[in-house]
Amino acid sequence: MKKSWYPFNKLCLAVSILALLLLQGCSSSTPRPPVAQDQISPQQEYDYLIGPGDTVEIFVWSNPELTVTVPVRPDGKITTRLVEGIEASGKTPAQLARDIEKAYSEYVKNAVVSVIVNGFVGVPYQQVRVVGEAGKPLSIPFRKHMTLLDLMIEVGGLTDYADGNNAVLIRNFEGKQQTFTVRLDDLVRGGDISANIALWPGDIIIIPESWF
Repeated sequence: MKKSWYPFNKLCLAVSILALLLLQGCSSSTPRPPVAQDQISPQQEYDYLIGPGDTVEIFVWSNPELTVTVPVRPDGKITTRLVEGIEASGKTPAQLARDIEKAYSEYVKNAVVSVIVNGFVGVPYQQVRVVGEAGKPLSIPFRKHMTLLDLMIEVGGLTDYADGNNAVLIRNFEGKQQTFTVRLDDLVRGGDISANIALWPGDIIIIPESWF
């Protein structure tokens, strides 16, 4: 009697479908951002914007009496020796210098102004924030080529209760919010440098508490 292979073929088909479903389930998990060793993202090519809390040095060439160092007020404005209430927040140093030149044109002929920023704070939407089970949760200005490891050094690592490998990175890209998982336990406690990633301006890291 000839043996039938039909039941065996049905079993192979069932196993194949199950494997495909398992692969699809894995691919739908929370994505991970590109590692730091990859090509630097174009999003890191950014211009620093002055924010409330910054200190700016204003140099007026050939007019040393107008050269002054002033803070950017909480409302984002500065006051110089000639003009009050110049909007500074959200501008690059070069843009602020051009605005001051325009404002000074009524008093100084052909004013040439340079602006230098000290005490960097920056605008909130360019700051990188860490909340949850970090040693020192805080907001810091983004720095070009900044990585997750740099950030964890700034915040003093993880607390004893942190569930670092379930930490979440929230990133806004082209007006849309994206969420990624990050492996902080592997990076900070395990020394796995492959868990290091490049950060973008405005990134938020949320570190949950471990249940155990």
